[in-house]
Amino acid sequence: LKGNIIIEAKLTLAKDDSVKIRENTEKFLSKRRESQPLDQPSCGSVFKRPKNNYAGKLIEDSELKGKNVGGARVSDKHAGFIVNTGNATANDVKRLIEFVKNTVNEKFKVALEEEVIYLG
Repeated sequence: LKGNIIIEAKLTLAKDDSVKIRENTEKFLSKRRESQPLDQPSCGSVFKRPKNNYAGKLIEDSELKGKNVGGARVSDKHAGFIVNTGNATANDVKRLIEFVKNTVNEKFKVALEEEVIYLG
């Protein structure tokens, strides 16, 4: 679908008990809070999931959690996220992404593909 725009969609929703819906929503949000660095600014999940693997695991197994370039840092909570420690520039983030990609490729022969889209 790259380059295509969806202009219409038809959704079918199922009714359920409102208490059950709230419980499921809270479980999902709780899991996200435990596993993702939601308390720090970031651009979200940086890399697409490689076939038969997980980007975060490959990055963690490359011992890159906590790696900094300027104010950009590979999250200690989830290695698939790059967080801003307070003074990161776009260049810091891009340089860290390239470092992570190169390191994972050298160590595991896996070419990580970015989810982030650059503008400008």
